[in-house]
Amino acid sequence: MILHADQSPLDLLDTYLEALSDALGDGTDALLPIPEPLVPTGEDADGKDDELLSWALGRLRTIPRQPKDDFRLEVGSLLAEFRSRRSPWNAAALRLLDDHYTFVATGPRRHEDWAHDVLAVMHRSAPDPRGWIRLDWDRTNTVRHTMPAYPFDPPVASRFPNLLHCLDEEAAVAALAVMTEEWQAETAPVRSRPDRDAVLTDARTLLGRYGPTACYWTNAMAAASGPAPDFLTSGLSGSRSHSFLTGEYLNGLDLLDDLGLIAVNENEVGVFWSIGAY
Repeated sequence: MILHADQSPLDLLDTYLEALSDALGDGTDALLPIPEPLVPTGEDADGKDDELLSWALGRLRTIPRQPKDDFRLEVGSLLAEFRSRRSPWNAAALRLLDDHYTFVATGPRRHEDWAHDVLAVMHRSAPDPRGWIRLDWDRTNTVRHTMPAYPFDPPVASRFPNLLHCLDEEAAVAALAVMTEEWQAETAPVRSRPDRDAVLTDARTLLGRYGPTACYWTNAMAAASGPAPDFLTSGLSGSRSHSFLTGEYLNGLDLLDDLGLIAVNENEVGVFWSIGAY
């Protein structure tokens, strides 16, 4: 667990809970001690940070350590709720995409050619500028020891213009919404769900982060003919794309399908990807 002296108490607790969850998942016997700096500071004006910190630490201390599998599940649940309470954006990301094989991450924009910044996000070499949640099913995958960008095998930046197509904002919202579907045998596509409006609202919350001047891009071939393809009608399984995934068979998985959405503004790049694996 790598802790930084300049981390806020909330960031420090997030790092600790994630490391504890990872250690329990790996079967580590020794429990990680709670870092000493994790105490309310009284520095936030409205006291909300201290209140959230006290709540999370209090709940953590009441979770029984045995059986260890139950403890791991409770720690994971606490981490998810803690992150949801930190910001509405986190909460929307967890509701929308946490139960699916997705990659959700934002990084700083440092280049005129933002493709370089997207590549940094895919390689996990750029932190979220606001410290908000990332969803990354492969964060601890051992495959990443030899293939850091896994599940991606992204093209070089110069090829991005040939593989990505522009989207208008409503099409971007729809693309994000259909990432809640399954690639195969989806029994409840977003277009017919009773919570369709709630799904679209969460998608708008996520994209709202990037502001009204954001531009959106997708690898979906449906957008080649125009910026407003009807993703809701076609559904996730109806999306053909220029793949950004590795074609290698690793850890028993073939990665065959993907739908990506990239949001770009002056300061940030957001990367949202749905992955079909078999």
